Amino acid sequence: MSETFNIDQQQFEVKQDLFTWSNLISFSRILVAFPIVWLHYTNGQQITWLITVLVLYGILSDYLDGYIARLTHRVTEWGKILDPVADKFCAFFLFLYAVYIDIIPLWFFLVEIGRDLFIVGGSLYIRKLRGKVAMAVMSGKISVNVLGLYWLSAFFFPDAYAAHQMLMGASLALMFFSFFDYLYRFNLILKGVEFN
Repeated sequence: MSETFNIDQQQFEVKQDLFTWSNLISFSRILVAFPIVWLHYTNGQQITWLITVLVLYGILSDYLDGYIARLTHRVTEWGKILDPVADKFCAFFLFLYAVYIDIIPLWFFLVEIGRDLFIVGGSLYIRKLRGKVAMAVMSGKISVNVLGLYWLSAFFFPDAYAAHQMLMGASLALMFFSFFDYLYRFNLILKGVEFN
């Protein structure tokens, strides 16, 4: 029996536009990891004001793209793809670099990548099955934020081991919680619930 409620708790029009301000902001977040890594590496792993500004832009853009999309009523299928892809792409390169300079353990990076691959695979399956992409769950957004805090603490304060351990533990807990939240949502969508 098919469910009839909307899993997003509200109904709104999702457009097909690619060229919107919010999508441009999401796309720029994909690119911001490269100058951060290059500047940090070529400056002898020293933090500069430009690196700090780029990191702050990466953080702010994650909130700004969704806010602008909702404010301008331009939530798009492309945006639902670009926003999480930008998060995952940026996180992949920043965490890979953090592993390379030995401030984050490789096993943590592999757990993060494995989880993301499962979620992306499920999202692609939903798109194939239902013709549209499901929006991110709130626990996933919280998980990304705590993951970002862990990276920030390791990158800006490499000697703050206690903070790293605490944030690593919180990141792992939230990654697993949000994974099962995505799994629950995936199961509901397979049963036929509506979603934006």
